[in-house]
Amino acid sequence: MLESVIAVIAGFVLLAWGADKMVMGASATARNFGISPLIIGLTIVGFGTSAPEMLVSGMAAWEGNTGLSIGNALGSNITNIALVLGITALVVPLTVHSDTVRREIPILLAVSLLAYVLVADGDLGLLDGVLLLGGMVLMIVMVVNLGLKSKTDDPLEGEFSEEMPDKMSTGRALFWLLLGMVILLVSSRLLVWGAVDIAQSFGVSDLIIGLTIVAIGTSMPELMATIVSAMKKEHDIAIGNIIGSNMFNLLGVLALPGLINPGGFLPEVLSRDFPWMIGLTLAFFVMAYGIRGHGKINRIEGGILLSAYCGYMVMLYLSATAA
Repeated sequence: MLESVIAVIAGFVLLAWGADKMVMGASATARNFGISPLIIGLTIVGFGTSAPEMLVSGMAAWEGNTGLSIGNALGSNITNIALVLGITALVVPLTVHSDTVRREIPILLAVSLLAYVLVADGDLGLLDGVLLLGGMVLMIVMVVNLGLKSKTDDPLEGEFSEEMPDKMSTGRALFWLLLGMVILLVSSRLLVWGAVDIAQSFGVSDLIIGLTIVAIGTSMPELMATIVSAMKKEHDIAIGNIIGSNMFNLLGVLALPGLINPGGFLPEVLSRDFPWMIGLTLAFFVMAYGIRGHGKINRIEGGILLSAYCGYMVMLYLSATAA
């Protein structure tokens, strides 16, 4: 048991470090090829923050732990909105200034509903996985198109420019990119092994472990990045990171169990977890879209989100103990 806990902690630490190095290398490589900071931020950085979830989900599905894969995808989205944004807004109230970010918020809501429709039959099949993966490709194209059409004075452009890594040679950038990917592969294997062993020791489902321990751990990079961005007054990056990560989770992470190990899943996914995720995404839309001006998430709304997360954790605990 102790070995499993150590494996989970080590896996989380290495996942965060590997994702950071991979994003740094990929961003520097893209910049050396003349890609704008806005496009890099909307694609590479968004993908990078979801890389831990994707590797963990893929590894879990490969080993037959589909519940952990699905729980990781949905749990990460719930954690990102309710815990990460909730804590961040309590520390620093957030305001959306970027038109690009504002346009992405309804897309996230649409993606959430699409994912629910695809799995509403209680089965995450191969076709569902293909459609979700195709949706991820389409989403990347749409996001890049939004970035290209954005005004040159979009504040998100300046915020991403300031966050780009220092000038780095292409060779060194590729080294960090490849090393980060290797570390992600190794750490995801370590984390899945530890998490599954803990689940078996306590007699709870892989789904619960994916929704809680794994989702919280893989969302820690988002928490730190969001708080740091907010403290720097880079509110659009803070909110944009959550939007991008959640879209990648639903389209990329959720697609993997369908592609690798298609089949059914526990009914609680549809009756409990998806409704919570969609409800929180809708609340996020109402708070951040800003129908009559800039969208805002103030401290009161941050407290509401955090309270909702605590309520969800209590519900999961009751479900686990009643089983």
